[in-house]
Amino acid sequence: MNNRFNETMKFQPPKDNISSVKEIILSVFNALEEKGYDPVNQIIGYILSGDPTYITSHNNARSIICRIERDELLEELLKTYLKINK
Repeated sequence: MNNRFNETMKFQPPKDNISSVKEIILSVFNALEEKGYDPVNQIIGYILSGDPTYITSHNNARSIICRIERDELLEELLKTYLKINK
């Protein structure tokens, strides 16, 4: 009997160019700015409501921001604001 069937395989999705939460925030921020939106207000709207339509689909920003949970987004923003590196 083959031992491969007795082990759990780990799925590794293909890596994108944008991987860290910080990179995602910056990418979404830039896409919103390029489209003429106030990025801060739009991101706050998304965080508070969970509605991805606050984020433009320009440069795939909407699908990019949906890759992370809103609590992860808030955590990164708070750590950056307080300059905490954990």
